[in-house]
Amino acid sequence: MDVRRRTRGAPAALLVPAALALAFLVLPLLAVLVRAPWSQLPRRLADPDVLDALRLSLVTATLATALCLVFGVPLAWLLARLSFPGRRLVRALVTVPLVLPPVVGGLALLLLLGRRGLLGQWLYRWFDVTIPFTTTAVVIAEAFVAMPFLVIAVEGALRAADDRYEEVAATLGASRWTAFRRVTLPLVAPGVAAGAVLCWARALGEFGATITFAGNFPGRTQTMPLKVYLLLESDPPAAIVLSLVLLVVCVVVLASLRGRWVG
Repeated sequence: MDVRRRTRGAPAALLVPAALALAFLVLPLLAVLVRAPWSQLPRRLADPDVLDALRLSLVTATLATALCLVFGVPLAWLLARLSFPGRRLVRALVTVPLVLPPVVGGLALLLLLGRRGLLGQWLYRWFDVTIPFTTTAVVIAEAFVAMPFLVIAVEGALRAADDRYEEVAATLGASRWTAFRRVTLPLVAPGVAAGAVLCWARALGEFGATITFAGNFPGRTQTMPLKVYLLLESDPPAAIVLSLVLLVVCVVVLASLRGRWVG
């Protein structure tokens, strides 16, 4: 009843642009569903190259998410719980990959970790390690663009959590690490889970930084988005099928996230 009353009271000046915005976001996705070659779907998905790209995408996105959890959760805790000079600058730098063009991010990684990069030259000279254009490069590129999603989600959860429980744990003799592991993490577990899911979904769809830093080599660095880009020129129906797979995965992930952790 309340929803109906609010809907009837909404001015047309807001409803019309809101409906247009919704159509603008939904209609392109609907076009993928309408134009998808449904009869060819099983055959296209059984293609070994497609399966390799799908497997690589799932593996690298999962590894990138694990990497983000290991380093991103402590960074979020640092931003949420500690006051130090330059904290605002650090928070701004953490969010830079959100607005930075992915190709620029890939170039930045190449300039850092390439054979002639600031760190890569020493890795190559001392350990004969080359990171660009390898599967490791895919994981690093995906983690670079996806980590801000995790950090922002976890920092928000930490700020919303009552830190008095940590203070009580400290008065009972718990160390900072014990309080973080036994008290803080359980409190913010929904936020960590939400951030991890968003991070994984973003890593799964990463394209620009990956193709710049890791290249597009089948079986080694060719993820699903890169495969779609390649097939657009040679086999558009197959590209639509792969786009449909990515669309379904993202919708399922975000619907689960909204219903279980953000509601």
